[in-house]
Amino acid sequence: MMDFGTPVLEPGSANGVKQVPQFNPYQDNGGTVASIAGDDYVIVAADTRFTLGYSIPTRKISRVLKINDKVMLGTAGMQADMCALHKVMSTRMRMYEHDNNKPMTFNAVSQMLSTVLYYKRFFPYYTFNIVAGLDDKGEGWVCGYDAIGSFEQRKIVCNGAGTKLMQPVFDNQVDWAQSWDGAGKPNLSLEQATDLMKDAFTSAAEREITVGDTLQIYKITKDGIELEEFELKKD
Repeated sequence: MMDFGTPVLEPGSANGVKQVPQFNPYQDNGGTVASIAGDDYVIVAADTRFTLGYSIPTRKISRVLKINDKVMLGTAGMQADMCALHKVMSTRMRMYEHDNNKPMTFNAVSQMLSTVLYYKRFFPYYTFNIVAGLDDKGEGWVCGYDAIGSFEQRKIVCNGAGTKLMQPVFDNQVDWAQSWDGAGKPNLSLEQATDLMKDAFTSAAEREITVGDTLQIYKITKDGIELEEFELKKD
């Protein structure tokens, strides 16, 4: 009887022990999601490029899921895990609405996503998420998540392949992280935030090959959700 605890020997190998490569269930399909929140709005943006190594299987995927008229979920990372996560979130959202006869609030969605991700912590979804929306007072907020559900509520969050290129821009232009003049943070209008998002993604697409094609910008206000598309580099 074979002892499964004993390594399999291979005479031709350098050290006498056969090396068996481990299966990796994860892959990074690129993409970037970002959000800027204001006093009475929040915008969620994501590019539509789907990459597999140096290949581009498709240039038109959506990384943003509408939870309701005031809350949206954006996801970067592995496409298969993103689809699975969005399916779970959609199902739980419908169950919540049937049980409570009202749509989920921003705080409820942000906490539910954290619970869903943490439940899978031993075999996590390879996704990096943001939840953006309006709170009960109509003020915009966004939460950024890691793969196992830890999150932080802020006014600006960026996740995905272009984060290292875009986050410093947002820190400087939105948070004024290095401002010394004492003037305080600027109160960006919806139009200014939209233009800043376009500039940030355009810059990231120049240096990051997994970012490009089309930028989808969802604008959430008290009147609902509006979609604007902006063309990025396609090479």
